[in-house]
Formats: sequence, C-alpha cells, structure tokens
Amino acid sequence: MSLLVLFTVFFGVLLSLAAGSLNRVEYQTLVVTRLESPPPLRPDDEFLTWVIDPNTLSDLVSGSEPANSFHVGLAHRDALHTGNSSGEELFKLRLDRDAARVETLAAVAANRTRPKDFSSSVVSGLAQGSGEYFTRLGIGTPPSYAFMVLDTGSDVAWLQCAPCRRCYSQTEPIFDPRRSRTYAAVPCAASLCRRLDTSGCDTRRGACLYEVSYGDGSATMGDFSIETLTFRSGARLPRVALGCGHDNQGLFVAASGLLGLGRGPLSLPSQAASRLSRRFSYCLIDRTSPSSKPPSRSSSLIFGASAVPRASAGVAYTPMIRNAKMDTFYYVDLVGISVGGARVPGVELKLDRTSGRGGVIVDSGTSVTRLARPAYEAVRDAFRAGASELKAAPGGFSLFDTCYDLTGKSVVKVPTVTLHLAGGASVALPAENYLIPVDTKGTFCFAFAGTESGVSIIGNIQQQGFRVVFDAARSRIGFAPRGC
Repeated sequence: MSLLVLFTVFFGVLLSLAAGSLNRVEYQTLVVTRLESPPPLRPDDEFLTWVIDPNTLSDLVSGSEPANSFHVGLAHRDALHTGNSSGEELFKLRLDRDAARVETLAAVAANRTRPKDFSSSVVSGLAQGSGEYFTRLGIGTPPSYAFMVLDTGSDVAWLQCAPCRRCYSQTEPIFDPRRSRTYAAVPCAASLCRRLDTSGCDTRRGACLYEVSYGDGSATMGDFSIETLTFRSGARLPRVALGCGHDNQGLFVAASGLLGLGRGPLSLPSQAASRLSRRFSYCLIDRTSPSSKPPSRSSSLIFGASAVPRASAGVAYTPMIRNAKMDTFYYVDLVGISVGGARVPGVELKLDRTSGRGGVIVDSGTSVTRLARPAYEAVRDAFRAGASELKAAPGGFSLFDTCYDLTGKSVVKVPTVTLHLAGGASVALPAENYLIPVDTKGTFCFAFAGTESGVSIIGNIQQQGFRVVFDAARSRIGFAPRGC
C-alpha cells in the first residue's frame, strides 16, 4: 500500500472521529415516576391555617427607609382539589386550562387597542379564571384570610366581597368590607380609578367601579377599593388598590380571588414599588415530580430586597424587556435553545420593539412552554433524534406530539435541554422539567408545544425548581436553580 493511500485512510479515520466527537449528544438522567394524584393539603396544614397575633402586626416601612422583605407560601392549585379525581384527570384538566389561557394571552397580546367604555370588558391574561398556584393573605383590619391565585399575567388584584349579588363557592368565608376598619372605596374622580383600563362610576355613592372578564366568560365586577394586606411575617401593606367583587362567576376553584403580579401600574409590585424595592421572586414546586418526594407542600413567594438571591453568581440574569404595546407582561429575548449540548439552528425569538409583536413571556399561570411553530418543530426534531433509543408512544397526548412509553423503566437517559437568553444567560433544565408523565401507565411526553400566535411563553413546568427573580429595579429577570 502506498504512502499516499495510508495517509488518505489515516486522514479519513481522523475526520470520522472528529465528526463523532462533534455529534456527541449530551444526556442526563430522568427518574421515571408515573403520574399519581397528589395528596391534598390537610385541613390542619400550617399553610392553610396560619393566622397572625394582632400584637405582632407592623406596617411596612416607607420608601425613604430601608426596604423590608417578606415571604408568603405558595401551593399548587391541585392542593385544594376535592373528590376522587385521579392524577390523570387532574392533569387533563390542567392542559385544558392551559390551552384556554394561551389562547387568551395570544388574543390580549394581539389586540393593541384599549377599550374605552365600561360596557367593554377588560380581558385578562388569566384564562378560565384560574391560575396554577395560590397563596394565603390577610385582607383588611382585623385581617380576614383568603386564598389568592398568583398571576404574573394580569394586574388588578380582586376578591369576592359581601354582600354578594352572585358569588361562586370558595374555601374561606367571603370577605365583608363592613367589618374592616381600613376599607375605603376609591372615589370616581381619583387617579386610581382612571388607571383602570376601563372604569365606571356609581354616581349615587361616588364610588369607582371595576370589571374584569376572562376568556371563558368568567367575570368579576364590583367596587374598586383601598385595603390593607397582611403577610405571614405579620407585616402589613396599607393602601393597596384592589377590586371588591360583588358579582362574580366562573371556574375559580375554591380561591377567594386573584393577586395580580403583572408589570402594569395597578399590580401589587407596581403599587408597592417604593416599599418593596420593585422586586419579587417565587419558586414553584411540582408536587408530582421525584424531586418533591417526600412531597413538598408549598414553596415561597418573596417580596422586597431578599427576593434577589445573595449568591448572584448562581443566577442566570437576562434583560427584562418592556413591550410598550402591552405593559402587563414580562418579556425576555430567547436567543437560542440547545438540545443534547448542540444549538438548534434557527431558534431565535425576540420582541419587535416597534410593532410589539413576537417575543417571549415569562408566565406563572401557563404550564407548558409554547414556542413559535418553526422554532418548536426544530427543537422537537432535535430532541427526537437525541432520544431515538427510547420507545415512542404513537399518537401523542392532548397538545403533545412527542411521547414515549417508559413502562417498566426506573431511569432513562434523555438529551439535555438548555434555554439561552439575551445577555449571556443560559438556563439548563432538569430532565423532569421537559419529559413529564401524562398518565398512570408510563407514558411521558416532551413538555413543549408549538403556537401560531407569534407570542411564545416560558411556562411553569419549565420554571419548576428555579427561583424566578423579577427585578424591575434593574430591569432583569433571573433564574436560580434549586431555588426552593
């Protein structure tokens, strides 16, 4: 054999080895745990029953003094479920709510105009009238305790109030503003009333009226008011504007109302910006994942300076993008996604600053991450290629088109998935955040989906286990792994 032939063969082997190295897929381990019905919180659970000794109450400091921080608990909405619903039934309901919410978010983001009169309902990002996580707060003085849905996709906080013209069933007694020393109706001429997207006036009382409607026909309406909120630490936040709903209908699932954490001027973080340093963060627990066994009953929502982790080196920060056409939502720019350690070509989802279209919303109430259809298909195909050794489950499941039969498996290797955000932030997802059980038989699905709306969403399944930091003071959003 000539020297030239030997060199050619040797060079070919080197190229083959190099190609193999370049195509090497990165994997991580997924503990295979079938879907189960999560145990509801016990009636005597501390999360459900905490009350504050009146002697420990203290108002939060003003903006001229050092900012306070305080924590409240969070739990998944399934903790309040009643009856004998199976894990599979609860999960299907979750996907139904998710589809309705995404449709509503897309409609809101696509509608660039504001309604001008009170007869036109305000459309909230909270579809089906229910989010996925809730907390418990004290309302009024003395405080009455209420379960409030957590929602970063809407602004106006509200709860059901007596006297009720129409109210749905809730776990706690309905709040009666007549028993609170700190309740006050907002006057029609007040600037707070004018901040509502639409407002009305009860001319007989001179009281400002609010109305919020949702994508499924659920609605709340009543008096726009000022009240004091009490948190678990005993700290009180006075003069918070919220809706006192006397006419409410819809699928609100045991909660007393909603706590709007959006970016608009009437959300709780915006109203209390000077007192809470314009920062809050949360960590969401998946009560069905292996990482929460023994089951963690709740996680935390933190307001104030302590919302930002001290170990900043472990937090992936990306700029918080403002959409001038839709100020409620928290936008980020997604500049890429890696699957198996390799960047997927053509995946870049940025907000068009001029038109307000596109972009990616970080949302606590959407479960499954949605990507614009071309980006989703590219990511899905890369995952399928990397997971080719897993047994495919034909037919898909609900909105998922990529599923696997892991029956009889205890652990499997799955390709890694990493989100790359603007500013150099990379968020490496745990395996249970993107390959999830959907039934009790051992079917697991790739927990991403495509959307035709142009608006992409980072959902709460992908956020689970991270402390998600909303730092408006520095216009950034952070993701800290193992933050619960």
